[in-house]
Amino acid sequence: MKLHAFKPRSLELLTQRRPKSALMNDVTAGVTVGLIALPLALALGIASVPQGVETPYPAPALGIFTAIIAGFLISLLGGSRVQIGGPTAAFIPIVLLIIEAHGYAGLVLATMMAGLILIVMGFARLGTLIKFIPWPVTSGFTTGIAIAIMSTQVADFTGLKAETGAPREFLEKCLWIFEHISTVDPLTIAFGIGSCAIIFLWPRFGWRKLPGSIVAMLLATVLAFVLQRFGGMEVATIGSRFGAAAIPNHLPAFVIPEFSLELIRDLIAPATAIAILCAIESLLSAVVADGLSGDRHDSNTELIAQGVANLTCPFFGGLPATGAIARTSANVGNGGSSPLSGVVHAVVLLCIVLIFASFASYIPMPTMAAVLVMVAIRMGEWHELKRLGQMPASDALVLLTTMLLTVIFDLVVAVEVGMVLAALLFIRRISETTEVSQVTENDVLESPEQIAQGKRIPEGVLVYRIFGPFLFGAAEKMEDVLEANAEFPKVLILRMHLVTAMDMTAEHALASVVERLQKHGSTVIISGIHRQPLGLLKKSGMIKKIGMANFCGHFDEALLRAEKLLKQ
Repeated sequence: MKLHAFKPRSLELLTQRRPKSALMNDVTAGVTVGLIALPLALALGIASVPQGVETPYPAPALGIFTAIIAGFLISLLGGSRVQIGGPTAAFIPIVLLIIEAHGYAGLVLATMMAGLILIVMGFARLGTLIKFIPWPVTSGFTTGIAIAIMSTQVADFTGLKAETGAPREFLEKCLWIFEHISTVDPLTIAFGIGSCAIIFLWPRFGWRKLPGSIVAMLLATVLAFVLQRFGGMEVATIGSRFGAAAIPNHLPAFVIPEFSLELIRDLIAPATAIAILCAIESLLSAVVADGLSGDRHDSNTELIAQGVANLTCPFFGGLPATGAIARTSANVGNGGSSPLSGVVHAVVLLCIVLIFASFASYIPMPTMAAVLVMVAIRMGEWHELKRLGQMPASDALVLLTTMLLTVIFDLVVAVEVGMVLAALLFIRRISETTEVSQVTENDVLESPEQIAQGKRIPEGVLVYRIFGPFLFGAAEKMEDVLEANAEFPKVLILRMHLVTAMDMTAEHALASVVERLQKHGSTVIISGIHRQPLGLLKKSGMIKKIGMANFCGHFDEALLRAEKLLKQ
């Protein structure tokens, strides 16, 4: 197999001369996206690591470090000129699942394994295969993830108090919320709702260059400080939750993670889920970026870059990362046109960490929850739920099943079941479209050389036409139709000029029919077969079994061959 040639799009910067205006646009876009990424990175770090889990740095810092390192590497090495990488909300359910089962050390190892899987996928040229994951599966787990994210933010959004933390399982969490609903804090709810309102309304009435999440974070932080200092009212902040040094004002240290073969075996499925989710989201983001920028990304190079980022981040206390649609769209919308803007975005986040890290401890927790709630609302495919009644029943079933499994269980189970269910329903749909029918002298559904109308079909000759892909879902149809005939014909003509594809199960069904007919002294003639089915029959030895003379280019030739056989 020929490996993919790794050519990062950033190499173009070294060979192209660009006007100063384009460079300034990239810098401006990078600064803007860096400000957009700041509250998201903080919120995603907080949401990804439950309280009490031992980590090398506080949870908010993990999100920021991931945005800096992964954002830099994905822009520098990626196959898209404008892709912005970092932690995303889609990873939250699977990250929580891994941490609960294997601790933070398990998450680090799973992320590294996912990085290796992505690199292998990229070099093996599997980037295009991601596009073949059925849309109902991606839409279902995207909406399911959005619901799961919102459920994880209820406690911080409402100030709900309990002796024990919220359980991870969705149904148990709903029961836990109901049992403690009387402990909600009105001030915390006011901060949460107010922050959501600012994030939602700011783009419509404010200065669009400044992200609404930054405005909400700044206003909420100032208000929380004033209320605490002069009003005696307190709301939970990053500092009260994670300590005054929630974000260290220095770069993370390089640490070699610990791992074992047993843990690797346990993490194969979660790591694969991270890799698939990363591939889907990053390539979907790259496609969106192509539409906005008029460029065309290299999907395999992009997968390799995602893999390098996920392989590197764990050495510095990072989380899984991928291409982020919202940040990438903001990058293009603000004039970004090269990987430079993504690099600048990472540098801006680094400067914020080095200079303003101490101020992060004053940010209210309900504001961080509001940031993620708004992300979840925007990422959910809610409009598809309204169209369930207009979809084919099979697509609606796959979408709902994947969504519910994502919410109630986890993403790994949802993707596995969703893919299997989608595949089974696809097989059924294909088999239903394939027809095996008898051809008579009144048939008019063919081209001149294939038409049966007015052409005499000799006595003792039976003609059947297979219409559509001849795959294992439809192979049984041919056997059922032929078995319906009480007597064996002297010659059976199978017209296959309308068969575009054939698989080994169909070949096996054809072989059993040929063997049964040949035992009774009958001959099978294949008419109008295409290249792919012919190649399959050649590899399996069926051409020799049927006889090369019994393969005819069209129906007229097949009738002549049948008449010749009848005379022998």
